Amino acid sequence: MSAEANSRLLYIGTYTAKKSKGIYSARFDSDTGKLSAPELAAETKNPSFLALHPNGRVLYAVGEIDDFQGMKTGAVSAFSIDGQSGKLSLLNQKPSGGGGPCHLCIDKTGKCMLVANYGSGHFAALPVEDDGKLGAPREIIRFNGSSINRERQSGPHAHFVNFDPWNKFALGCDLGLDKIFVWKVDQRGTNEGKLILKYPALIKPGSGPRHLAFHPSEPFVYLINEMAATITVFAYDWDTPALRELQTISMLPEKFEGFKSGAEIQVHPLGKFVYGSNRGHNSIAVFSVDGKSGKLTLVQHQGTQGKTPRHFAIDPTGKWLLAENQDSDNIVIFRIDQETGKLSATGEKVEVGSPVCIQFVSESAR
Repeated sequence: MSAEANSRLLYIGTYTAKKSKGIYSARFDSDTGKLSAPELAAETKNPSFLALHPNGRVLYAVGEIDDFQGMKTGAVSAFSIDGQSGKLSLLNQKPSGGGGPCHLCIDKTGKCMLVANYGSGHFAALPVEDDGKLGAPREIIRFNGSSINRERQSGPHAHFVNFDPWNKFALGCDLGLDKIFVWKVDQRGTNEGKLILKYPALIKPGSGPRHLAFHPSEPFVYLINEMAATITVFAYDWDTPALRELQTISMLPEKFEGFKSGAEIQVHPLGKFVYGSNRGHNSIAVFSVDGKSGKLTLVQHQGTQGKTPRHFAIDPTGKWLLAENQDSDNIVIFRIDQETGKLSATGEKVEVGSPVCIQFVSESAR
């Protein structure tokens, strides 16, 4: 197989400042674990989270801002992908339905976008047209309330939203309320895009639920709690839908007394390992998964060789982990042991300003 066949296009979302101007493209070689030098693909403000259309030809980005076209809202943008050059062409932009959007997703049909707006606490649903362009928000929801941390949880802070693997329900994490919300997304006629609340799950007060990830083959959900720096394991009933807590486990060494801040969580494609990033400890916590119970056992803490790993990505082959260190402006490559899940540094790293998201592009988009 040629080197070109193993080179996969990816995009890097950033916080724009002195060293960054927007979304960057690069090529990752899944044989060698080498990442090419990032190149600017599209100039846009604070594209801190990215998502790919199911057809692999359109990339979406939040604009984590609070003032868009004179409105007190953030932005979401749609870009067409040039699979050869990696350049992005803006299709259109729409308001995100709230301030400070930090996460978005597209359902498997490619017809509905959901957005989590951290700053204002709103979840929003937007229609996606056949050409990938976005419509204005059709549904905007904000839950009232607070939790026990008066500084961080005086009101709602929507931090994550995604569809389950069966595309039946959407799950949203609210850090400010210590809750996970589960919705049915109505895709019919005049109700298209309406979020119908089915099940709210209460997380231990003060935890700050941030992101979650599904097991690839079993009915387990893994939630990373930002403020507690823990992972909570749930059994997921996709018919009800309901979440039943099975375990909560720390992501930090036993005697660690520094700043605690969990960030990203991902399940390995084989379903055997779970990875979570610690921003205060500047590490990736590695866990093995019990195939029957879904519960976790700590395997390793691997330093990310940088500061503030807000996000990381596992390449589609499952052989490599790319850690994005926001405050040291670099992406560091680690090899994944397929038997133990342990990470080992490869010595490969690239520089890019404030990297906070990586989105691999499907091979069909070349």
